[in-house]
Amino acid sequence: MSFFSKMKGGGQSPPAVGFSEIAWSWVGAFLGITPVAFLNYNLFSGDDLVYIIGSFGASAVLIYGAVRSPLAQPRNLVGGHIVSAIIGVIAYKLFCPFPWFASAVAVATAIAVMHVTKTLHPPGGATALIAVIGSEKIHDLGFLYVVIPVSTGVIIMLVVALIVNNIAASRKYPEFWL
Repeated sequence: MSFFSKMKGGGQSPPAVGFSEIAWSWVGAFLGITPVAFLNYNLFSGDDLVYIIGSFGASAVLIYGAVRSPLAQPRNLVGGHIVSAIIGVIAYKLFCPFPWFASAVAVATAIAVMHVTKTLHPPGGATALIAVIGSEKIHDLGFLYVVIPVSTGVIIMLVVALIVNNIAASRKYPEFWL
């Protein structure tokens, strides 16, 4: 098969999702992001900590909208974000004078380590990148970034996913833990 012919695809689009699934995805995402955003904007808005990062939005898509995906399972959600946050902070500390290089090292290394640890979670790549390209508030956190916002936010979102995704009879979460 030639290089370009692979790009034509060949399969068909997946079937449409029913209203119930859409509604439960919306409820889960709303309830999962709400406490994390509330912490960030109301409870701790006067301190130098950050409680919400962009990659949480992508995690919400997986853990509330694609609950059966292997990439959405707790091991991947928690492990992928934590591994990637650590790698992102290290990349920033080692290569901060060269943010273009630190960015590439952070994302590429996070993907490789998530593969090795069986914690592949696509938003983890963004978590690693945010550690490098984030604001001074993010950079000032150093390794605290792994705890707040990453681990704290991910645990809150996981608890909500466990509750919301098991209310509906048609849903089950998680598919596996380890």
